[in-house]
Amino acid sequence: MTGFGGDKPLAYEDVLAGFSADDLASTLQGNLEGGINACVECCDRHVGANRLALDYESQDGRREQLFFEELRDRAAQFANYLQSIGLSAGDVVAGMLPRTPDLLTTILGTWRAGAIYQPLFTAFGPKAIEHRLKMSEAKLVVTDAANRPKLADIANAPRIGVFLRADRGESVQAGDDDLRAKLAEQSTDFAPIMRRGDDLMMMMSTSGTTGLPKGVPVPIRALLSFDAYMRYAIDLRPDDIFWNIADPGWAYGLYYAVTGPLLLGHATTFYDGPFTAESTYQLIQSHGITNLAGAPTAFRLLIAAGEDAAAPLKGKLRVVSSAGEPLNPEVIRWFAANLGAPIFDHYGQTETGMVVNSHHGLSHEVRPGAAGLPMPGFHVTVIGEDNAELPVNTPGDLAVDLSRSPLMWFEGYYRQDTPAIDGGFYRTGDTAERADSGHISFVGRNDDVITSSGYRIGPFDVESALVEHPAVVEAVVIGKPDPERTEIVKAFIVLKPGLSSDGLADELSTFVKKRLSAHAYPREIEFVTELPKTPSGKVQRFILRNREKEPGQPAG
Repeated sequence: MTGFGGDKPLAYEDVLAGFSADDLASTLQGNLEGGINACVECCDRHVGANRLALDYESQDGRREQLFFEELRDRAAQFANYLQSIGLSAGDVVAGMLPRTPDLLTTILGTWRAGAIYQPLFTAFGPKAIEHRLKMSEAKLVVTDAANRPKLADIANAPRIGVFLRADRGESVQAGDDDLRAKLAEQSTDFAPIMRRGDDLMMMMSTSGTTGLPKGVPVPIRALLSFDAYMRYAIDLRPDDIFWNIADPGWAYGLYYAVTGPLLLGHATTFYDGPFTAESTYQLIQSHGITNLAGAPTAFRLLIAAGEDAAAPLKGKLRVVSSAGEPLNPEVIRWFAANLGAPIFDHYGQTETGMVVNSHHGLSHEVRPGAAGLPMPGFHVTVIGEDNAELPVNTPGDLAVDLSRSPLMWFEGYYRQDTPAIDGGFYRTGDTAERADSGHISFVGRNDDVITSSGYRIGPFDVESALVEHPAVVEAVVIGKPDPERTEIVKAFIVLKPGLSSDGLADELSTFVKKRLSAHAYPREIEFVTELPKTPSGKVQRFILRNREKEPGQPAG
């Protein structure tokens, strides 16, 4: 297997021709056939010589650095705590925490005990949390005092452990575990529970269009895929200072802001404050960030801050990686001109991890407007309805050829049918076309999932929350094109007879924000008398989407 960290990128064709998943697996300390632990791979094996694991800064300016030795000890204490309350290998531990050292303690300690970590985004409301906990059958939720109130109304909630801040005078609620006190009682010795490569390390959730979010089981062998992305696409080098802005409550953050860098023995950066252009520029400067990753929405906000804000950082960033939605060409040009940094487009899903990239670590042609080339270890192509590969420049379904993708780890949704896997392919649900060079470009999505500011939002979740309001009879949600967020959530509402819509739009938006999450509420609401439907009663969202492209057309 090719190494990483060299000054000169390796040729894409050479790496593709010589790629071996077995070679990549040989870099692990454990054995995927029956003797591996994710905490060992992401922590223990990197202990020594005071290697930094986490550089953390809080929104009030506090700075803390943790080394792999300290993380190992904290993970052992957390694993001992899990064992003391009766949890064992294969149990699910959910974490609803901001980007703090406590988050790494929870993730690594869960893995050390052979358990499965489930992320809960801190902006989720009770409805989103309740569904995910019910789906995973989590035995424990770990949170902090700021997020604890969101669990108050969760039916049949599991045991709750809370990280408290003494400097804020926070106290534990009756029945909860004070995790700082509990962990202080535990030994820093805990022999990692060995697992197999097919055993789970994470339980993710993905948005859907015709039902509630589905569980995405992530096996330990997915570490090979995460490793390849960090090497080939991110091009994480030993002398880099790395920051992935993405929140670990979502796949890109958990896979590549936590697991990926730690797997390679490299420090990651956490900032627990809200994203602003000012704070981002300040952190890049003060931490000396050289390798940056995030979503185009964040990068567009940096551009909006102006050229003067970027000027002091020109030449500081070596590479920038963008994921979550297609990268606009003007962003690429602006970063080159004002920051002196190449910004490359990357594509993936919760179910696959990143699979199509313009790779920083590999030498190949980079085409603006294209997501890039399939990552080594994945054969990604464009197919038709009959599963046959389509000719170049012909739009079709973007799919992963399972028989030719040794790093593909997704085998189906948790306890649900997975129609997207059929005939030896996993269909991503996206429409794309392939150039004769192999570059893949996207035409659009062939489902109803909304992409807003890098988040994938399932309409069903928002619609379900809206119809819980006593004034609402029916609700349909679509993505409306938006120059800053790619799309915004727009809702079409049918009210109960006789009710006025005066002042109701803001009330409904706030209602959804509190029930669901801070990013998934409708930013625009239109009240209609009826919705377009098929004779069988199925709502025709495409009609509403098309009307949004033709201003002035009534919705119903």
